[in-house]
Amino acid sequence: MNAHLDDLVEKLSQLSVLDMAKLKKALEDKWGVKAAVASVAAPVAVAAAPVSESTEFKIILEAPIPDDKKIGVIKAVREVTGFGLKEAKDLVEGAPKEIKASSPKAEAEEISKKLQAAGAKVTLKGL
Repeated sequence: MNAHLDDLVEKLSQLSVLDMAKLKKALEDKWGVKAAVASVAAPVAVAAAPVSESTEFKIILEAPIPDDKKIGVIKAVREVTGFGLKEAKDLVEGAPKEIKASSPKAEAEEISKKLQAAGAKVTLKGL
């Protein structure tokens, strides 16, 4: 390899995985292409693809919910979903259940905090 390519390889080797994911996105945007797993032309982009951070999350209410916390959890579920009393109660008693199918990270964390403060166990799954 020539010195220019050696220098480029060295610089890319020093990037963190998160920076590689950002580089992949920037190159895709600039070139108007998507990095493919079998791509020979973009090994850095391929390596970074599986570890890119999720921006959307599924919010799941986990079971069991302690009996002394159910009323507080039902109130919190009503607040974050807009459900009526019966729907919220059914959701809480049927846990584990999905609270929201897709939510931005900040909103998902906020909902999770509210439900946990009420006594619920919540799982966030990246989409």
